[in-house]
Amino acid sequence: MSDINGISGTSTAELLKSKSKVESPSGGAFAEQLKSALNEVNELQEGSEQAVADLATGQVKDLHQAALAINKAETSMKLMLEIRNKALNAYKELGRTQL
Repeated sequence: MSDINGISGTSTAELLKSKSKVESPSGGAFAEQLKSALNEVNELQEGSEQAVADLATGQVKDLHQAALAINKAETSMKLMLEIRNKALNAYKELGRTQL
């Protein structure tokens, strides 16, 4: 609890100055995780497009699996868009921070 009390008295400007002192132990782990998530969403979208093409040409073997692939791709895209929106809002909020 003493760490939390020490932070509450610190101004935003002091926190921003001290952030350069903090180093991530994993380096670019966040960037790698984000890239991996984007690649996964892309693969799901490609699978969905293939399922739609199979439906259109009548080559679909299991309608249920095709519907699942389409819904999974749609849900993952919605999640990725929400993550993007939250990241943009956080970036804009940092831009409005007065030093």
